[in-house]
Order: sequence, then structure tokens, then C-alpha cells
Amino acid sequence: MVPIRGVFALVLCLICVAGLAGAGAQRPGLTPVAPMGDFTVVARYPHDVTAFTEGLVYIDGQLYEGTGLEQQSQLRLVDLASGTVLESHTLSDTSEFGEGIVVLGDTIYQLTWQSQIAHVYDRDTFEQTGTFTYEGQGWGLTTDGTSLIMSNGSDKIVYRDPATFEVTRTISVVDGDQPIADLNELEYIDGVIWANVWRTNLIARIDPQTGEVIDWLDLSALDAEVTATNPNVDVLNGIAWNPETGTVFVTGKFWPTLFEIDLAPK
Repeated sequence: MVPIRGVFALVLCLICVAGLAGAGAQRPGLTPVAPMGDFTVVARYPHDVTAFTEGLVYIDGQLYEGTGLEQQSQLRLVDLASGTVLESHTLSDTSEFGEGIVVLGDTIYQLTWQSQIAHVYDRDTFEQTGTFTYEGQGWGLTTDGTSLIMSNGSDKIVYRDPATFEVTRTISVVDGDQPIADLNELEYIDGVIWANVWRTNLIARIDPQTGEVIDWLDLSALDAEVTATNPNVDVLNGIAWNPETGTVFVTGKFWPTLFEIDLAPK
């Protein structure tokens, strides 16, 4: 007879394995209603296959990445062309699981998954300058230049004051009548919120005023490309806008490639 504690341990193990399933996994019950947008791949760059990507930002010609997993969570400055990590800061509390990041002015913010702590860094030195606390989980983080915009794994996106981290506004994301949960990494691009949806190859493009999904991008072809070379890659996650070219960088957890894509004209 298996002890009860052993059964619980087995169940927890299976849940963890399911949570870290390969990138081909699709969230059940999600049927997009809004139209699908088109895109083209304009470039491919190397990406560190040890990076469990949780946040991605491209600003002033510099690529920043936040990575997750306990004892491995980092804030990084990455060379785009080579994928080499130029500078990094490892979370001092090794029990913390790093999540989304955003750069606003001279400051970098980094969420944690379940620790309910946001770390604040000096952008130039990566020196930690403070922390904020919040309720619930931390997933994705972006900015419209004024507010911090945060996801927590539900269908809610919250706006926060960057000086206090207090919630100033909340929107619920829907596609038709369907709430869209599992919103993960975020990017604010030309007045539209882009959001990875966990356990899918889909990116939702969301109206920040109404919360309605404008359209979707299906990146299954990119997932298939990286999975063909490494079946152990994890889910699509990571969106960063290059405002100078209008293109967008996308990648995933443990992916060997960072893709640069361009939306097809409507």
C-alpha cells in the first residue's frame, strides 16, 4: 500500500511535469473568435537554451531578459546578435521564481511568481534599489510609458503606479464572450497590449481600453521549428518591440532561437 504522503508527492510531481510540458501543449477550451493576423519572420538570432524566459524588453538597442525557475532566476542584458549574456543579476533569495520584467526610464522592474515581491533595479548598474509587494501571483509586465501593466495568470490585467505599485485600474480580457485567462508575458506596442497565452502558441492583441481581443497571432510554425531541433523546449513566452523598425522579437522558454517578426499589412 502506498502511503498517503507518497500519493500526494506523486500527484504534485505529475502536476509539475504537466506545468513544464513541451511547447506543443495547447490549453484546452480556448477557441479564438477574433480574426488571426499574419506575420513574416525577418530574422533569427541565437537564444540561450538555459534561459527559462519570463520577460523580454528591447529598448535603446539593448535586449533585457528575465528568467525563471527557483535557484536560476536572473535579470540579464543580452547581446542580440550572439545571444551572449553580457551582464546578469541572480535573485538573492534562491526560493524566488523570477517573472516578467519592464524598463521604465532608468529603472527595471522584475516580478516574482508566488513570492509577491517586485524587485527594482538601476538600469545601468543592475544594482537593486528597492522592492514592492503585491497580492496574488506575478506573471507578465509591461508599460505604456506612464503606468506599469501587469498580468497574474488570470483574465485580468492591472495598471499600477510605478512609484508606489498601487493598482490604479483593472481590465478583464475577453474574446467575444470568452474570458481569456492564463495571460502571461506582456508587451505594449503602438497602443495595443500583446499577451502570450500560457500553454498555447497564441499571442492575443488586446484593446487596453475595453479588454477585447482585437486579433490573434498563431506562432505554431515557430514552435514547430524549434521543437524539430529540440523536443524538450518549453512554451512560447517572450515579446519585445523594436520601435525603430516596428518589428517584434519573440521566443520561448529554453528556445534556441529568438525570432524577429513583422506583421503583415492589413
